Amino acid sequence: MPPRPVDTIIRLTMAEAAPSRDRSLPASWRAREGRDAYLAENGFTVEAYDAKWTDASFVGVRFRVPNTRHHAWAIKMHDLHHVATGYGTDLVGEAEVSAWELRRGLRGLGAYVGSIVVAGALVGVLVAPGRTLRAWRASSPDRPSLFRSTRPYDDLLAMSVGSLRQELGVPEGGLSSRPRELHAYAPGPAGRTPA
Repeated sequence: MPPRPVDTIIRLTMAEAAPSRDRSLPASWRAREGRDAYLAENGFTVEAYDAKWTDASFVGVRFRVPNTRHHAWAIKMHDLHHVATGYGTDLVGEAEVSAWELRRGLRGLGAYVGSIVVAGALVGVLVAPGRTLRAWRASSPDRPSLFRSTRPYDDLLAMSVGSLRQELGVPEGGLSSRPRELHAYAPGPAGRTPA
């Protein structure tokens, strides 16, 4: 007996519920679902956006930084850039997304957040020059990043991941051709794609 349409829909929904890090987040998801999946796989929370201090790490050294209102906004936009591009949160993935953001311009970010983006891209040039350069080339100074968007954050979250990618000029399947590697403090076997 052939499967009923509702059975197919349920199977497709269940398959998309826990995306593999081997592929980009589904274009059909709402950006909010993509953000939530990104946060979960990295051990981050929505509540951290509003915390007074935020945890950070650089080349394995953990530290805390003040989470100013501007910093919190920039982190939200940066996280949506990860959702759209598919770049990971390991050192190389952060370098890729930083190079992508840098090419689109840092106007309005301020010295503190802008220096984080520049530092990430510079580290990438040192540790993964080919991948960092590919991310730079995949970006365009003619298309602004979300750092320059005037859309309210909740409106961005209501978009589909595919629409978010389209607005950013990112291909429907994202930019990364590799599995999303995670930062060293992510839950589970960080930095390693599950077998």
